Amino acid sequence: MKVDFSPGRALAVARKEIRHILRDPFTLALALGLPLVLVVFFGFAIDFDVRDITLVVRDSDKSRLSRQFADIFASSGYFRVVEPAPGSGVLRELDTARASGVLLIKPDFASRLAGGRTAQAQFVLDGADNTRASAILGYLPGILRAARSRLGQDAPAERITLSTRFLYNHELNTRWFVIPGLGVIVMGLLAIMLTALTVAREWENGSMELLLSTPVRPWEIILGKLAPYLALGLVGAVFIYLAARLGFGVPFRGSHLLYFLLCLLFLTASLAQGLLISVATRQQQLAMQLSIITGLLPSLLLSGFVFPIESMPAFFQYFTSILSQKWFMMISRGLFLQGSAALDLARPILGLSVIAAFLLAMAAKRFKRDLEP
Repeated sequence: MKVDFSPGRALAVARKEIRHILRDPFTLALALGLPLVLVVFFGFAIDFDVRDITLVVRDSDKSRLSRQFADIFASSGYFRVVEPAPGSGVLRELDTARASGVLLIKPDFASRLAGGRTAQAQFVLDGADNTRASAILGYLPGILRAARSRLGQDAPAERITLSTRFLYNHELNTRWFVIPGLGVIVMGLLAIMLTALTVAREWENGSMELLLSTPVRPWEIILGKLAPYLALGLVGAVFIYLAARLGFGVPFRGSHLLYFLLCLLFLTASLAQGLLISVATRQQQLAMQLSIITGLLPSLLLSGFVFPIESMPAFFQYFTSILSQKWFMMISRGLFLQGSAALDLARPILGLSVIAAFLLAMAAKRFKRDLEP
């Protein structure tokens, strides 16, 4: 069967699109400058580590050991000791949100330690924000270990010891986790927006009628329009990679060649999604709204960027499989932090390939050569 596809005609459409991009500084800035700006801006802003936790200390013992114990909280780098307001109870500071936690040290703190008994202190925490409270609770075991060491009260010898070690991100550095995922969100959203307007703009400007009067076929238009934006998106991916490595010190342990090949695959899926929106709507305003709705919210909430997919109900775990951002999120974090090989990433690569092929086929199928709405 003869395939009616001419690479020459597709190339002609691509050259036309390149000339349009070069005449449009907004598109160039959107494709090249905005990814870098967004990754740097939000990379500094998004930090899941909780610091500068205001802490009120009520030291009822007022001994050297009790003061050392309170100092350990302050010197941990997470807590900032504040004085309670005059005439106000320490727990009142939690009610007024002037403090996030209160450390209550019992009167016999030093004497119990000196007698070889267990000294007691209470840590009262504002639990209104359970996510923040959980993060703060995670700091306490380390502080207690430091207290036992500095106060000379090492725990009795244990017959069984359990040590914990974190692989791939030894310090649990939030930015190492956030930046590769943020790059996925930014690349995907901008790619969708870039192509969501391209066909719709041609329809609104009336130039699509001229294009349809030529022998060019839908597949040639789709691939011709996609190719220049693919090149732009890849340059944006390079900028994001450099910002992650040089700006935030995120390690990269995988194959660079594999990473950029999979960036091309992910960009193809995202650009195809934008083209499908553009072909289906034929209106720039509607295409922009749909690209934000389908490109921003699902990628932020359902891709695993913020919330673990494994924690979602079973329906949403399956539903997220239709999102290209989910698969590339796994790929990006696997290559940056875990040094995954292609075989390790076979499942997300397959999922991403299926989505890209489906969206391209749907965009070509939905492309109409007539002028009927």
